[in-house]
Amino acid sequence: MKLLANWRARKSADDAETVYISERHGVRSLHIGSDTVQSSMRLAKPNDLELSYTRSMMGFLLFVSPPSEVLMIGLGGGSLAKFVYHELPGARTRAVEVNPRVVAIARQYFQVPEEGERFEIVTTDGAEYVERGDVSADVVLLDGYEGDSHVEALATFDFYKACRMRLRPGGVMAVNLWGRDKLFYTLVKRIEDAFPGGLLCLPAERPGNVVVFGFERKRPILSWVTLASRARELEAQYGLEFPKFVESLKKMNPHDTDYLYP
Repeated sequence: MKLLANWRARKSADDAETVYISERHGVRSLHIGSDTVQSSMRLAKPNDLELSYTRSMMGFLLFVSPPSEVLMIGLGGGSLAKFVYHELPGARTRAVEVNPRVVAIARQYFQVPEEGERFEIVTTDGAEYVERGDVSADVVLLDGYEGDSHVEALATFDFYKACRMRLRPGGVMAVNLWGRDKLFYTLVKRIEDAFPGGLLCLPAERPGNVVVFGFERKRPILSWVTLASRARELEAQYGLEFPKFVESLKKMNPHDTDYLYP
């Protein structure tokens, strides 16, 4: 792929700053710091969510109304940004990405929307950005992995707490975690401590990824009947496997035959 050769240059094989893309079977993928796939786009369907964990992160719609303000920490290839932009026209999205090379690639090779009234990219440190008191959102989407590990600054108790402080009343944060990370349970405990309103874990279809939802305030107990009905409506509207999300919520969260307990 001569067109992409410049993006494959690297200082060393384990350089965490390496950013490059690859293509295989009609799918273009982004890599940051390793050969691990950080984001993917099917060229024939550039606005679809190719990776299962990105679809699972949209599971927040099971718990809140379509948001008017979305804050994303970590742009990657812009998969979630594109989906929200095209499928949630009432939402304004702000994506915060620290690495300008990631932003450049997302714009050039992953068909990220043009910036305007409904979409903005802020190239700055996400951990610092969420400390700003003038920032607020209905939903925070956090994908803070780089290479094969999480970004430390985006995985502290103080950072998670700051994310909760940025949420509007009734808001939710969705965090992508790697279930096989040796710190997985430590990170879940930090989120739990930072979100006294409760949390839920949703294992993605692909083994390994787990999306953790942290709630700005305590939510009422959720019935499976209500969730199943909501999931069918969302599946028809957005084309994502929300009924499967509901079934997967039974795997890692307290529940009985009638209710799910956040």
